[in-house]
Amino acid sequence: MSANDISADDAGFLADAAALGHSAEKIASLDTPALLRLSIEDLFAGKIALVSSFGADSAVLLHMVAQIDKALPVLFLDTGVLFPETLAYRDRLIKFLDLRNVISISPKKDRLAAEDPETFLWSSNPDRCCAIRKVLPLAEALEGFDAWITGRKRFQSSTRRSLPLFEAEEKRIKINPLANWSAAQILRYLHAHDLPRHELVAKGYPSIGCVPCTSRVRPGEDPRAGRWRGAAKVECGLHTQPLTGVALQAAALAEEPLS
Repeated sequence: MSANDISADDAGFLADAAALGHSAEKIASLDTPALLRLSIEDLFAGKIALVSSFGADSAVLLHMVAQIDKALPVLFLDTGVLFPETLAYRDRLIKFLDLRNVISISPKKDRLAAEDPETFLWSSNPDRCCAIRKVLPLAEALEGFDAWITGRKRFQSSTRRSLPLFEAEEKRIKINPLANWSAAQILRYLHAHDLPRHELVAKGYPSIGCVPCTSRVRPGEDPRAGRWRGAAKVECGLHTQPLTGVALQAAALAEEPLS
């Protein structure tokens, strides 16, 4: 099946979360590049962005998107506490893939000054740290978009094992085109296209976030085991609630961490 086999009626499920499963079989039958092309050029033309961490295997999705539209908005969260290697990798991939619309998003300075003036909030309240450095900035940046693309995959952790291709976030759709990819498929794609690797991968970091909350992963552990090691926290908050509406407005003012 090709993207041309998906009718306007099939795409209608995107306006109604309850109908998501109705066309799931047709959508799921597309290969990943076709699914991306359908989403970018047809279903959400001009209203879709890729959110990329420029992390361990981000080059796969960025490469696929670059074959479709090098000017697609790519939103990059610069939390202010990223590894220097991540910033260097971002710059290298922008040049290597000729990405023409990478938008760096940063937390608001007044918010940091009020809640994390010493850059140590991660130690006492990691949920709130993620909220002000990642969740709220991305929620604000996604205003005006009808859909966004993530690089999440089911193999990454137990909390992602049932990850669907499409998720409804109130009136916005989140697309996980690599959801059913295996670690071996990721490596094959990276090698087949001779894509640059993040420097920290070879040093034992298969999942790379902010410096204070990222550690090396031991053999046999989930790829994300090095994130917030020793804490109950397993997600930053970007994917645990809709990044829209009243919940985010309330979170911006909350003294307690996002739930």
